[in-house]
Amino acid sequence: MAGVRLQDVAELAGVSMKTVSNVVHDYQHVSPKMRERVQRAIDELGYRPNMLGRRLATGRTGLLALAFADVTLPYFAELARRVSDLAEEQGYRVLLEQTDATLEGERAVVTGIESGLVDGVIFQPAVMSSTELAQTRADIPMVILGEGAAPLSIDRVMIDNVAAARTATEHLLGLGRRRIAFAGHEIPQISRTSELRIAGYQAALEAAGITPDSAMLIPTHAISPVDAATDIGAALDSGLQVDAIMCRDDLAAIGALRALQERGLSVPGDVAVIGWDNTLMTSVTFPSLTTVAPDLTALASRALTMLQERIDGLTSMGRHELVDFELVTRESAPAL
Repeated sequence: MAGVRLQDVAELAGVSMKTVSNVVHDYQHVSPKMRERVQRAIDELGYRPNMLGRRLATGRTGLLALAFADVTLPYFAELARRVSDLAEEQGYRVLLEQTDATLEGERAVVTGIESGLVDGVIFQPAVMSSTELAQTRADIPMVILGEGAAPLSIDRVMIDNVAAARTATEHLLGLGRRRIAFAGHEIPQISRTSELRIAGYQAALEAAGITPDSAMLIPTHAISPVDAATDIGAALDSGLQVDAIMCRDDLAAIGALRALQERGLSVPGDVAVIGWDNTLMTSVTFPSLTTVAPDLTALASRALTMLQERIDGLTSMGRHELVDFELVTRESAPAL
């Protein structure tokens, strides 16, 4: 119903406008019975709070922005769901922003959001530098996710990619694999994410007395299973001999399964495969994928908590925190 006012809800529910406002803003002292009564009137009339009015009354809109490179990537889609669900529990709605991993797109996130539209931003940059991020406006609270640039002045939450990659590679070494490739070394520009994961992969090899070989870094042209299958297949066809492949993400791992199958190589018999992100599809691939699993719930929860603290007025240097990960073992690289 167009043009429904707070007063209309109050009249239908037989309560004061203040009571309706308390329900809309989720104030805790409203009794369950009264809350239900007002909510029925809200639902019947199709009332939607006016964001400008809410801003004037409380200084907040109840909206948060979540920005990252590509909403179609399974990892980001699953992360967005966790953030949205947890934000809703805190009385927030989440607006999704896609940057396409371009400098223009990322600058639009940190400079283009009008003051007053959102209360805060959770952002996973891919190309912006720490210096540029540090020089952006400070009137909108921000928390950064992931391995990209993170100035000391801004909060950041991530997992320890080096430790996780080392754990995954050590698992392959424990299976007796020695010719372990890393797939996902992007062309033409390697990402910070891949740099850290390659560092952990290399550290595990060196600790096992294996000299890392750049020929074992398989470049991929895009973060997609199709490109990964093509690029990994080309590496195998060129004569690269491997008995395991550590992949920078689950999409590359799915591409690896395809490339290996097309060449008559069994997984894990001939080649063990490990992915990264523990996205929903990894339990139903054939074979099912062993994968690094970031604690997405902890990542989303900690980011939201830190952002809320900033919204509430916390002023301090940025806090850079790590959340847990685990290696989920499945058929492609099973536990011993």
